[in-house]
Amino acid sequence: MQTATHLDREHCVRAVRSKDARFDGWFYTAVLTTGIYCRPSCPVVPPRPENMTFYPSAAACQQAGFRACKRCRPDTSPGSPEWNLRADLVARAMRLIADGVVDREGVPGLAARLGYSTRQVERQLLAELGAGPLALARAQRAQTARLLIETTALPMAEIAFAAGFSSIRTFNDTVREVFALSPSELRGRAPARRTAGDGTPGTLCLRLPFRAPLNPANLFGHLAATAVPGVEEWRDGAYRRTLRLPYGHGIVALTPRPDHIACRLTLGDLRDLAVAISRCRRLLDLDADPVAVDDRLRTDPLLAPLVDEAPGRRVPRTVDEAEFAVRAVLGQQVSTAAARTHAARLVTAHGKPLDDPEGGLTHLFPSPEALAAVDPEALAMPRTRRTTFTTLVRQLADGTLHLGVESDWAEARARLLALPGFGPWTVDVIAMRALGDPDAFLPTDLGIRRAAGALGLPSTPAALTARAEAWRPWRAYAVQYLWATDSHPINFLPV
Repeated sequence: MQTATHLDREHCVRAVRSKDARFDGWFYTAVLTTGIYCRPSCPVVPPRPENMTFYPSAAACQQAGFRACKRCRPDTSPGSPEWNLRADLVARAMRLIADGVVDREGVPGLAARLGYSTRQVERQLLAELGAGPLALARAQRAQTARLLIETTALPMAEIAFAAGFSSIRTFNDTVREVFALSPSELRGRAPARRTAGDGTPGTLCLRLPFRAPLNPANLFGHLAATAVPGVEEWRDGAYRRTLRLPYGHGIVALTPRPDHIACRLTLGDLRDLAVAISRCRRLLDLDADPVAVDDRLRTDPLLAPLVDEAPGRRVPRTVDEAEFAVRAVLGQQVSTAAARTHAARLVTAHGKPLDDPEGGLTHLFPSPEALAAVDPEALAMPRTRRTTFTTLVRQLADGTLHLGVESDWAEARARLLALPGFGPWTVDVIAMRALGDPDAFLPTDLGIRRAAGALGLPSTPAALTARAEAWRPWRAYAVQYLWATDSHPINFLPV
């Protein structure tokens, strides 16, 4: 296996020598003399440059016969920010693989969702990442297995199937090959088995890594201030919400810590673990590259003071793209409180009930199919918005409109704009927070225009859009810094 040609060897060597954690997840260092691979920030003495080779994915390292380092645990690195920045075939495929599509639907299912042949998908992934979809999914299964081995007391057979392996033998062979330890040896080496679910069945406590800096104020403030009662809540310093997952449902509690996000997951089916982690990371934008974002925005002298005052702002996103689109329509031209009220009524009437012994969560957010069956006359909203709502949920329910991690951003925008009642603001807020477009921009938003005027930026949409050309491809992050100039609760951690 050859090192991917797009990696700049000189820059990679420099990052390894300086142990620069910003590059963790961007690439991996394989050491020819030891047969192991590491993250760039590995604490051991760096090998000689001639003994290093570089790969763009853990899967490529594993395919080339390298084992994961036991010191730096490269499988726990944050994901590459490339997959959040891009909307091409490879990026969309990586988002789907992280969402578990290969394990559930195979490579043909992955290709069908992307609209390409399996051969095209495999060829492009191999060319850019040094590994095909099966190898990439296998690396993810190995990481999930390690999490379950080290943080639970589950029997190994249960872990094997929960991690997505088809047999216990494949599970054992993969763990030995990737980590150079048997599953039982891996469990024995864990410094403290964090079965911190307090004995609650299906509950796991994990640490979600991120690239520093991370400012939690607008991230958790936004999620808490717009929380839909019954589906989301802020309790005891954590954002909690219900999750609809491929095999069942779950509840997650996410707590900001200085160097990680504490994640407490309760799952109805442990096979949903990898998907739940992926969606939580996406919700909190944890794979972002804040240094690259902030460096670009600092080039504007009027934005620079905002960035310097509170660097590392993230874009609060979603765990369910269809849910967010529905909520965006409910929030059109009304206050945050009114939007929450509208959503809470729908949840109570049409959401699936669930039990939450640890808090006040009561329902899953209603599916598009459930909302498509709602009598339009029962909706307490103006007739034009009622038409917008019913058209959206029907198209989501029948598959005419699909919003997901694999969505082509330009195509999704065009389809949304064709719906009645969908203007640029609604489409771009969905692109920013649901689809994950880091360059989505809201020049017509009242809060953005007010902030722009106060800072001395152009306040008319056309002039502000022209000024924001210099902020590409990170205009969605500029939105967060501009919103943060206001005293709205979305900008502050709840107390």
